[in-house]
Amino acid sequence: MTRLVLVLGDQLSLNLSSLRAADKARDVVVMAEVAQEAEYVRHHPKKSALVFAAMRKFARALEEGGWTLRYTRLDDPENAGSLVGELLRRAEETGAGEVVVTEPGEWRLINTLTHAPTPTQILPDDRFIASRKRFEDWAEGRKALRMEYFYREMRRETGLLMEGDDPAGGKWNFDHDNRKPPKEGLEFPAPLTFAPDAETQAVLDLVGARYGDNFGDLEPFDLATTREEALQVLAYFIAQALPRFGDYQDAMMQDQPYLFHALISPYLNLGLLGPMEVCRAAEKAWQEGAVPINAAEGFIRQILGWREYVRGIYFLEGPEYVERNVLQHDRDLPAFYWGAETQMNCLRQAIGQTRKYAYAHHIQRLMVTGNFALLAGIDPHQVHEWYLEVYADAYEWVEAPNTVGMSQFADGGVIASKPYVSSGAYINRMSDYCKGCSYSVSAKMGKKACPFNLLYWHFLDRHRERFQGNMRMKNMYATWDRMDADRREAVLRDAGNWLQRLDAGETV
Repeated sequence: MTRLVLVLGDQLSLNLSSLRAADKARDVVVMAEVAQEAEYVRHHPKKSALVFAAMRKFARALEEGGWTLRYTRLDDPENAGSLVGELLRRAEETGAGEVVVTEPGEWRLINTLTHAPTPTQILPDDRFIASRKRFEDWAEGRKALRMEYFYREMRRETGLLMEGDDPAGGKWNFDHDNRKPPKEGLEFPAPLTFAPDAETQAVLDLVGARYGDNFGDLEPFDLATTREEALQVLAYFIAQALPRFGDYQDAMMQDQPYLFHALISPYLNLGLLGPMEVCRAAEKAWQEGAVPINAAEGFIRQILGWREYVRGIYFLEGPEYVERNVLQHDRDLPAFYWGAETQMNCLRQAIGQTRKYAYAHHIQRLMVTGNFALLAGIDPHQVHEWYLEVYADAYEWVEAPNTVGMSQFADGGVIASKPYVSSGAYINRMSDYCKGCSYSVSAKMGKKACPFNLLYWHFLDRHRERFQGNMRMKNMYATWDRMDADRREAVLRDAGNWLQRLDAGETV
């Protein structure tokens, strides 16, 4: 009997488990651009265009490989508007009685397909280095699920950057070498870009017509849309940027969105690149002496360690994870996250860059937009949905743990052992943003004081009962307690006044 093989928009891999389980001579591959997936959040137009263009080109590759394919475009007048609707339509056309699909990376879709009217077999997604079961086995019985220990096991199992039983270079982690602030005169490699071909341009026209009002600039569009192009981006990064990636991976510079970052996360998360091939490429460059070990290790840790770890957390914690809010934060996301004016230059830079490129690197996300949201007490679910909407690499399995757990501490410490909060001093140390700001990073009180300075102490004070016993925060509270009582009162008063202005919709 004919089966339908559903391939989702972030499963663009020829080695997909569902394709391996299918019979090319009998089964029919189904791919569909549907409004339900395009609109369940208001995706950045650049992300929508990337997904649709990559889907269309992957579909053509499947047909060239001998697969029978039913592909539905967003503007097809017969488009059912949902994946289940498309499966029912294609089942009626082909006489198929069963659906085979690789497990989606989102509980919402897993639930939808599990309860679809057409019998559906959901196969494991084995494009990752660690299976869900492997992570569950690692997590079982542990009091704390810290990424560092998971990462070390993955190093041992894969042999990446290992010298026998020992880590290459004698250390598991070279983070100490990867915290250099930016300096004047640094030259960065220009990103590898791709001019839209006719097929991509047709997608841009469609997305512009349908979703041009969503937050974000659709054009210029210069992203890779095929595996071949994604491999070029990877090779370019390894040769041109990886040698200095480690040193400056935490740095931020005004009007420099990319620095030495890889820019491959959208392609990894679409399935155009595989995590092991990416890690092996970095390891090979180190073995050949082309990059220092701190760069290779720092990059590999982001994929072998962090990316695999957050996927494990997402599935281990279950569908309700995205709703967690242990700090009971309930302030609405400020309008400047959607492009309204703000006097805070760091946020203006990070959000403006996000609007233009659907991209910001990890420190901008964690220590600027995320740090502010946490300090200001923003509703973490609103923060979660913002990150899901605005970044080209955002899919819930990877975005939610990074936001709900790492950035907002809304999971109560499942991921992070302490909240990632800082005053303006950290941003000043790691960027040149503060030089162009209306606020003064050196001012601790008053109307010109950097809001991060005020809100940092306000956050610690209002959450003292929860965090004062945290050994990693002991020094923070000791510093606060050493302040004169009048000064503490003034700081809290200024922070409260600033938050009142924020709530009133003033430009802050």
